[in-house]
Amino acid sequence: MFHAGIAAAGPFATHDHTMTYAPLWKRLLAALYDLLPVAALLMIATALVQPFAGTAIPAGSTASRWLQLLLVLLITAYYAGSWHRGGFTIGMRAWRLVVMTETGQRPTLNQSLLRFAASLLAIAPLGLGLWWALFDPRRRMWHDRISGTVVVVEPRA
Repeated sequence: MFHAGIAAAGPFATHDHTMTYAPLWKRLLAALYDLLPVAALLMIATALVQPFAGTAIPAGSTASRWLQLLLVLLITAYYAGSWHRGGFTIGMRAWRLVVMTETGQRPTLNQSLLRFAASLLAIAPLGLGLWWALFDPRRRMWHDRISGTVVVVEPRA
């Protein structure tokens, strides 16, 4: 993990590396890549719950609501846990992207949970909160700004 004081714009220096803010296209590709492990997680959870329901779980039933809550909690745990634990999800790791606080530290669990909740707000209005990165000097999306985080590209070894 890299620790740095983050400059106002452009690349910034860590102990022995220069880090740059992640471009929108890399972030979107990482998010697309993350759909694979998330889908697998949701399918496994559903397959584990299904036998206890006996037959298909009717839409709108109490069992359906509990399953939906479980799936939302799993998605939240995947993203917030990944950001807090290592600073990246599987998709972000593939693209060498790391989430840091504005002071160059790993995000706290509260920041990671806030970041996840705010990301739902960012995608709600036709993804406007994601496209915000095109205009922000540090390429932050709404959920980055709200949670006090930035996404950087990890330099090659």
